Amino acid sequence: MLVTLVGFAFFFGVLLSRFGLPPMVGFLVAGFAYNVAGFDAPEGLQLVADLGVTLLLFTIGLKLDLRGLAKVEIWGTSLAHVVLSTLFFTGVIWLGSVLFPIPLFQLSLTAMVILGFALSFSSTVFAVKVLEDKGDMTAFYGKVAIGILVMQDVFAVAFLAVSEGKYPTIWALSVFLLLLPVVRKLIFKLLDSAGHGELLVLSGLFFALGAGYEFFTLVGLKGDLGALILGVVIASHPKSSELAKSLFSFKELMLVGFFLSVGMQGLPTWPVLLTALVLCLLLPVKTMLYYAIVVRFGLRARTSLFASLSLANFSEFGLIVAALGVAQGWLSVDWLIVVAIAVSVSFAFASPFSLGSESAYQKFKRFWDRFQKINLHPGDQMLHTGDAKVLVLGMGRVGSGAYDELNRLWPDLVLGIEHMPEKAAAHRAQGRQVKVGDATDTDFWSAVKAANPKELIVLAMPSHHSNVVAAQQIRQAGLNCQVVAIAKFDEEVSELAELGVPAFNMYGEAGVGLVRHAMDIVGDRY
Repeated sequence: MLVTLVGFAFFFGVLLSRFGLPPMVGFLVAGFAYNVAGFDAPEGLQLVADLGVTLLLFTIGLKLDLRGLAKVEIWGTSLAHVVLSTLFFTGVIWLGSVLFPIPLFQLSLTAMVILGFALSFSSTVFAVKVLEDKGDMTAFYGKVAIGILVMQDVFAVAFLAVSEGKYPTIWALSVFLLLLPVVRKLIFKLLDSAGHGELLVLSGLFFALGAGYEFFTLVGLKGDLGALILGVVIASHPKSSELAKSLFSFKELMLVGFFLSVGMQGLPTWPVLLTALVLCLLLPVKTMLYYAIVVRFGLRARTSLFASLSLANFSEFGLIVAALGVAQGWLSVDWLIVVAIAVSVSFAFASPFSLGSESAYQKFKRFWDRFQKINLHPGDQMLHTGDAKVLVLGMGRVGSGAYDELNRLWPDLVLGIEHMPEKAAAHRAQGRQVKVGDATDTDFWSAVKAANPKELIVLAMPSHHSNVVAAQQIRQAGLNCQVVAIAKFDEEVSELAELGVPAFNMYGEAGVGLVRHAMDIVGDRY
């Protein structure tokens, strides 16, 4: 049975991914298909599903930046949207119970609020995948979207923690707070000793499942909350990002079990299917709620729209909340299937809108700009390039080297553009002229065109997609200057060449540079 289930998951995962949908949609469909075929669920599937959820919470904790979440545009948007969106969907479900007195809508007010709460979340997995594909994880709007999602995850975890009546006692909190400094030092020493291979993966599993989940369960708290908190404790360690990456495949594999188990809960009926589709048709309301809230915090119209479109879906966390509602007897299994279908279909709805966000912004720019505040957020101001004649986009190792060499040819006329404020500040401390900007932002290129003419633009961003998009923006803006870019593979060089941008193949030219350096050394000896 296990081999058959894996075969179903693989087939439907590949099939749905061919249509541009996340594989998780295929896993949900695979669960339904497996159920329709009349097979029994393999023993231990629920354990795998629970492990997936626990590891998901642990890895979320590893990425938590408490200082970033303290920004008002993050927690303010998250809180306002969860409240308003919960009220909206609760009202929709209540209206459905009035208009359609069928068994599906025979719900208590508590059940309606739980469903509204579950539907208020947006998908972290979907948003991260889209942002990674677009190379916008470090863009300002990308960081805003991820911050909002993390705050939503925190709200969901808080709900999971108290849903079973497992409130933290004063004794448990006191013991945890007293032990935290000692435990933190011990965890850091263990991580330092774990190296970078399989021991690092095992250390992550131990901290998530043993030190986190089991310890909190022993003191009467929700184990999943313990996994999240241990992740937060480890987040400040230099290996936290590496640990999250090492657990990624394992976590994703375990979550396959969760999505399969949801699909195997039951078969959708016509009322279930229609209800899920109606909920998906209401996604534009949820998206516009995001936009209306985010733009009020002083973010530019483009930033607000892009962040909102990244969040225009339902969430796998909504599935977890709905599954808990079923386990507690608040909801019927039919509503878990409704949410599962709504999550799947919402990904199909959201994909083209998120990928076409630039087109949506440009086409209706005047409309979006009406809502933009006059006083913009300090981190989202329009960037001005001043008197610079040369722009270097992407101030990593390659960009920094290019900047230093070009500054010898154009003293004080070279400007570096960097996505990340921390990196930009570090470069400024070293004496370089570097500003924070987004090379894929059409408004940025409009400002560049309005400024003094440029002689050279270097595209040195690590993401090939970002370099291509920037090259397209330069051509569309009609900038009359030389543009060069970096690339890693021959096909990337060809793609940039089609845009009229000559590219330097880093890997292909590395050997040539090494030999030239060696010959210089040899020449000095003779």
